[in-house]
Amino acid sequence: MAKLTPEQISSVALWAEEGATLNDIQRKLKDEFGIVITYLDARLLMMDVGVRLKDKPKEPEPAQDPQPKTPAPLQDVPDALVDEDDELPDTDSADAIPDGQSNVSVTVDTLALPGAIVSGKATFSDGKTISWYVDQMGRLGMRASEAGYKPPQGDVADFQNQLDRVLMEQGF
Repeated sequence: MAKLTPEQISSVALWAEEGATLNDIQRKLKDEFGIVITYLDARLLMMDVGVRLKDKPKEPEPAQDPQPKTPAPLQDVPDALVDEDDELPDTDSADAIPDGQSNVSVTVDTLALPGAIVSGKATFSDGKTISWYVDQMGRLGMRASEAGYKPPQGDVADFQNQLDRVLMEQGF
């Protein structure tokens, strides 16, 4: 390990006081004094000369809400499925398609996608299939094999109802 002169030690202490990281000090030793040392040697040097690096200021943690936030309900239609100009169907309306008469089928995967609590597939009335998942924050996500695919508008509410039913049956 390199031996430093008192002048070099005071420079290292000044750099540390200014907020330099260990990498910065290692680089400055090389650039200004021609001293090439490994990262481990730089750490050991700091301990030998008694110089401590400044801790980075920690970001304040957000204030805790008295009530935990709950994930958005699955009844919300994801933005990816709806144009802003489209009107959303009323999912609570009496004219919703009863179970068993739907043109949408929803299945649950036996093994969820990585990062998801539960996942599955949905086939819409136009015959196209998407993959859906609920992540660990309770957010619904969907991926279509065809870029830009949007299911028929009438199928969106039916998908939500069937997904709710299937997830309840599965214990979610």
